[in-house]
Amino acid sequence: MEVINDLVGYDKLKIYQNTDWFKFSLDSILLAEFATINLNTKKIMDFCTGNAPIPLILSKKTTSIIYGVEIQKDVFELANKSVKFNGLENQIYLYNVDLNELKDNFTSDCFDLITCNPPYFKYNEDSHVNFDTHKLIARHEYLVNLDNIIDMSYYLLKSNGRLSLVHRAERLQEIMIKLNNKKFQIKKIQFVHSKINSIGEMVLIEASKNGNPGLKILSPIVIYDENNNYSSFFKKIYNGGESDDTKEL
Repeated sequence: MEVINDLVGYDKLKIYQNTDWFKFSLDSILLAEFATINLNTKKIMDFCTGNAPIPLILSKKTTSIIYGVEIQKDVFELANKSVKFNGLENQIYLYNVDLNELKDNFTSDCFDLITCNPPYFKYNEDSHVNFDTHKLIARHEYLVNLDNIIDMSYYLLKSNGRLSLVHRAERLQEIMIKLNNKKFQIKKIQFVHSKINSIGEMVLIEASKNGNPGLKILSPIVIYDENNNYSSFFKKIYNGGESDDTKEL
């Protein structure tokens, strides 16, 4: 069923979703907050954009042009509806193509920042997967994998341009090796924990193409406090950067 919802914490932003497929996740919000945007960030690309939560959030943080790519046509159409509903047609431009086809649309070395909330799980013929095609493509490396993402990021990014990813913490070593092999320098890492004493299940990673060494490990994001309420730090992120801890989620 198609619905239109508030994009949590971001005043006046609405997002179209289909409740039978998948809805935007906390991961997308965290990645949009984590990605480095500064005065040199003129051109942004979001891989695996889904229904475009990350481009929508980033539009509140920058006036730069933002592109998104989504391979599933019906999900792409939902994303376009959100862009039009929010009046962002002159800032956000979406492409319904395979990631590998972006070379047909863009020259190399032209982006300052690439963000990606990719499928987390590896795929093979023996994988236990959801039979819903939308969920299969969103969750498993069925149509795109880490190598595709890193290769295309290297092609599209300017030298010192940045790739920001959110992923499963259990795949961090693999991600670091693949980035290093493609001449990316990891610049910052931040783990996401359900509770202060729980293991980090998610990780945010930002790497610079041909960058200089220099890694920062940021303070972890903890979702729940000891009373199972949202932590103050998490509320600030979830509320679009607002510091009002009393705001309802």
